[in-house]
Amino acid sequence: MNSILRAASAVLALAAIATLSACAPDADAPPSDTATAGAVSAGLTVSNARVFLPPVAGNPAAVYFDLSYSGAPGVSLESVTVEGAGMTMIHDYAESAGKMEMVMADEVPLSAGAPVSFAPGGLHVMAMEPGAALAAGSTAKVTLTLSDGTSVTVAAPVRAAGDER
Repeated sequence: MNSILRAASAVLALAAIATLSACAPDADAPPSDTATAGAVSAGLTVSNARVFLPPVAGNPAAVYFDLSYSGAPGVSLESVTVEGAGMTMIHDYAESAGKMEMVMADEVPLSAGAPVSFAPGGLHVMAMEPGAALAAGSTAKVTLTLSDGTSVTVAAPVRAAGDER
């Protein structure tokens, strides 16, 4: 009798696993509309991502987005990459000799309940050598990597230099 119960339990467990895996998102599936609005991974929520082309071809593009974090303490934003661009750098503004200057930013610390905004005049990402694939009206994949090794990729609309930021 015990062997029949074990066999029945095993069959039910396999059926449950098959049902749950059918509900899991397909890793190769294209991003949904919600992915373009924002993405969540390991407690990091990315929203309002956008890429602005430079007014002069060949100059760096600017990348802006908003972050909120609800994960483990001690994690920081380590890097950002933009598909279709060369290297990227996280920049901020700091006062030096009485004037504000753009400076390289170290890792950006994240903490629960403290949103971080990458916006004009503050933290931002410079995407060097934007390629032809980054054209106004297109979408760019922007990947944010955290110090714990997790990453989030969002689809960011690419806008012309003069568009509203």
